Amino acid sequence: MWETAKKQYADMGVDAEKALALVAEIPVSMHCWQGDDVTGFEGNASLDGGIQATGNYPGKARTFDELTADFDKACALIPGKKRINLHASYAVFENGEHPDRDQLEPKHFKAWVEFAKARGIGVDFNPTFFSHPKASGLTLSNPDESIRSFWIRHAIACRRIAAYFAKELHTPCLCNVWIPDGLKDVPADRLSPRLLLKDSLDQIFAEKLDGVVDCVESKLFGIGLEAYTVGSNEFYVAYAASHPGVYTLLDSGHYHPTEVISDKIPSLLCYFDKVPLHVSRPMRWDSDHVVRLDDELKEIASEIVRNDAIDKVMIGLDFFDASINRVAAWVLGTRSMEKALLYALLLPHDRLKELQKNRQYTELFAVQEELKTMPFGAVWDEYCTRQGMPKNWLAEVQAYENTVLKARNN
Repeated sequence: MWETAKKQYADMGVDAEKALALVAEIPVSMHCWQGDDVTGFEGNASLDGGIQATGNYPGKARTFDELTADFDKACALIPGKKRINLHASYAVFENGEHPDRDQLEPKHFKAWVEFAKARGIGVDFNPTFFSHPKASGLTLSNPDESIRSFWIRHAIACRRIAAYFAKELHTPCLCNVWIPDGLKDVPADRLSPRLLLKDSLDQIFAEKLDGVVDCVESKLFGIGLEAYTVGSNEFYVAYAASHPGVYTLLDSGHYHPTEVISDKIPSLLCYFDKVPLHVSRPMRWDSDHVVRLDDELKEIASEIVRNDAIDKVMIGLDFFDASINRVAAWVLGTRSMEKALLYALLLPHDRLKELQKNRQYTELFAVQEELKTMPFGAVWDEYCTRQGMPKNWLAEVQAYENTVLKARNN
């Protein structure tokens, strides 16, 4: 099947062997918070900031050792190059210490550095502006200077931790600022909170740090923040465009229900040398469903490939489902991202662009439709075989559930 598929793609002007080599080198940053429903290691019983993880599937990770064991199991069933994406709430404390978030230091993430070094993977990082007593209401846009300064110190500390990751692991660390600031109902003043946020960001990004890729992440709304979010898309795009070295991160669940980020990627590539992503799957709202190989995911990957932006777009995942096996969710979502990238690498982009340029729209339409029934599955199977993936990964997850995950509920 592989040999037949390779010939069919060659007839379309596509080198399938080259596609297999390329997809294996594209790093995908897997988010640690799928493994424990965004709980973290601080002992928080519930989430806030407009975030929800629904479901109560047995076997949730409760400790660093459990979370990393689950992550390892998932990675063993996913082809391709990986990174791990952490939140500050996953600091690992020792000897009974428990500093507040504005006092976090690199030493609190030493265990993660050792974990990453042993596996040859990079780390990305996020300050955690939710699920904290000082996070109810506003953080970086809070008019209470004592609270706002606390969160500024937290973000500064996190940037220094990101620099620590970059230095120790010899690969840049994406440090992403997302805040849940906003209002449930119609505001009387939209400008003042944004001016406070701008001032906070100026303080946070004032220190130049080697190896840190800074970015800001917008959101349309959240639960309890339906009317107004301070960090809107327009605010953050303008901020990043006017502050060299700061980028705007696109989260596929953070826009209007009919709005897609695939169209935004080439727009940002006109002005930025990097475009960070959080790939999720919204279902009528920012619900962070596990990523499927749907049309939008294919289009996201296609925009990355067709614009020669593999080295510019930083792909991270952001979903969390507590209603199904969490390890399986990691595998399913990350494999879907890998499939989309391979699918995009198997498209004859130069030919399609030429047809559009020459206004041969009928032929363009026809070729695009023919590509949908090409033997992609055979190429994916060959990729998995070369990467040493088991034929039945789900059986592996089910065995892990029976021997490891179920024991956590006893």
